[in-house]
Amino acid sequence: MDRPLRIGTRGSPLALAQAHMVANALRAHHGWPEEAVEIVPITTSGDRIQDRPLAEVGGKALWTKELDRCLLDGRTDLSVHSMKDVETVRPEMLTIPAMLPRADPRDRLVGADSVAALPHGARVGTSSPRRSAQLLARRPDLRIVTMRGNVQTRLAKLERGEADATLLAAAGLERVGLSEVGTVLDDMIPAPSQGAIGIEVLAQAEGISKLVRPIDHAQTHRCIDAERAFLAAVGGDCRSAVAAHARCIGGGIRLRAEILLPDGSEVRGGEGEDPAALARKLLSDASPGLRALFAG
Repeated sequence: MDRPLRIGTRGSPLALAQAHMVANALRAHHGWPEEAVEIVPITTSGDRIQDRPLAEVGGKALWTKELDRCLLDGRTDLSVHSMKDVETVRPEMLTIPAMLPRADPRDRLVGADSVAALPHGARVGTSSPRRSAQLLARRPDLRIVTMRGNVQTRLAKLERGEADATLLAAAGLERVGLSEVGTVLDDMIPAPSQGAIGIEVLAQAEGISKLVRPIDHAQTHRCIDAERAFLAAVGGDCRSAVAAHARCIGGGIRLRAEILLPDGSEVRGGEGEDPAALARKLLSDASPGLRALFAG
């Protein structure tokens, strides 16, 4: 190219760290100098609106629409996303040709050594329907308080006493140099696509796709596609308490997933190789009340 490759990203410390991971992977593969790639920070609606749950103010599109507009307007050549924040159905003019190797997909509990160790009635800060429901399924006495913002913002809110504990993605903590913060929760299935970084380009920009495809991690891509397929089949959205985690085993995929009532009083989980079949099973096992929360 006769100019730098422009990477669009949110401006949070975590998003910038992830954009630099992509830039470094591209430089390393192609043997490019530092100046061959430019990071273009973009403030999204999700970054500006911090006082309400995501579901109340537009859903996951709050993280992607400004980045999409920059791609479509030609201001950037590719966008870097946390795949957890990307809507299941994307515009046809956009495509994701590559994902970096997935980091630890699990959650970390910050503020206590375990969920069981939280005091009775403890306030746990989160805006995630999944995390809320999973916590309440284990500890109905807990009080969920809305907490949004980037990693540093949420840790600062916890320090100020706005909650007694919070949950954060292990991958995000690692990427901003806080890998020792919190306790890993092995028994909670994470959000679909948690820990994965996706690279999105214009579908018609085949030249850009060719530059990006060599850094794709095939196993991560297969697992994320399976988790997103389950999410689509079950009818989940940003309001849904839904968890899914896929692993490549041998030549196939093994997917664990669950759907929950918001108060944690009902959990339907299972595992299988076919995302659509697993979605149908969980929905058929669910009560009418739980099934009604999903469009599948």
